[in-house]
Amino acid sequence: MTSRRTLLKGVGLAGLAALPLAGCARLQEVRGRISPPAMVGGVEMFDTALPAIIDPAARAQVLATNYTWAEGPAWVADQSPVGGYLLFNDPGNNVMYRYRPGEEVEEFLRPSGLQTPVPPEIREPGANGMAIDGTGRLVIADSGTRAIVAIDLATLGRTVLADRFEGRRFNSPNDLTIARDGAIYFTDPPYGFAAADESPLREVGGNGLYRRAPDGTVRLLDTQRRPNGVGLSPDERTLYLALSDEQRPQVLAYPLGPDGMPAGPARLFHDMTRFHAEGRPGLPDGMDVAADGTVFATGPGGVHVLTPDGRLLGIIGTGSAVANCAIGRLEDGGRCLYLTAHTTLARIALKG
Repeated sequence: MTSRRTLLKGVGLAGLAALPLAGCARLQEVRGRISPPAMVGGVEMFDTALPAIIDPAARAQVLATNYTWAEGPAWVADQSPVGGYLLFNDPGNNVMYRYRPGEEVEEFLRPSGLQTPVPPEIREPGANGMAIDGTGRLVIADSGTRAIVAIDLATLGRTVLADRFEGRRFNSPNDLTIARDGAIYFTDPPYGFAAADESPLREVGGNGLYRRAPDGTVRLLDTQRRPNGVGLSPDERTLYLALSDEQRPQVLAYPLGPDGMPAGPARLFHDMTRFHAEGRPGLPDGMDVAADGTVFATGPGGVHVLTPDGRLLGIIGTGSAVANCAIGRLEDGGRCLYLTAHTTLARIALKG
């Protein structure tokens, strides 16, 4: 059986040392800061509007390496000089890491997801996608626990917010985004199961896109073959969904009504089929949406930079599959995009 991770890795993943870029051979094989910094990949421009968002000559800086599959980055704002820190996951190893700009990556939480011994039926026991809610809690798509879980960052106490739909346990929640009113949109594919769709642990019938309302009610919004990353437009009138589907590598957009529920069928927002057909590494996976509506959606070749109407401006590449991304800050307070790219954590500066 071909796993999602194999498909997302795609081609050209012989490791960072295989990239024809100076400095790659000097990467430390440790989970910490890279010294000296390694610059990898590059930016491919498709539209002249791109330079207003990112320098087309920019390259990604590798911050740390040697993760099994880096995922789920989330920026946590605080009162530190740089204004916060980044959390990210290695779901297969059930570990969450923290990176504060200018410092080394450190282990933050182990286990990040499943709190019990891992049964053989579970392939990814750790946390995956994450976001910060309006009260400052870290909300995670806990693949191993098969639940949406809130974590108090001060005490690390855990609260299960949702683990069932109509009395049946979820598959392995993968990614989420949170509306201003506290509603949580999340996906529930079978990626965390060793046997995927054929897992004996499955209880729900399909792979769903869900909404947990502020009162705790969970509703199924749609079913897709391989739902993955989710994001909200700044006005919260559009919900984006990435399909990690080699048969349909696309990002969909759902119109939302004032009640936060779909007000009509999904439309095609961005089709990545041709980039997948070219053999570029990766599939549609995670995303982040900027305050101006720019969508940063991972997919074949890296992070696709998209306007609010779905126009492709450019692709940020690292030479490997990029699983997810999150907007955060640099040491000087400037904006950047953090990338969880296969075995590495990287970042690239943004304008503004």
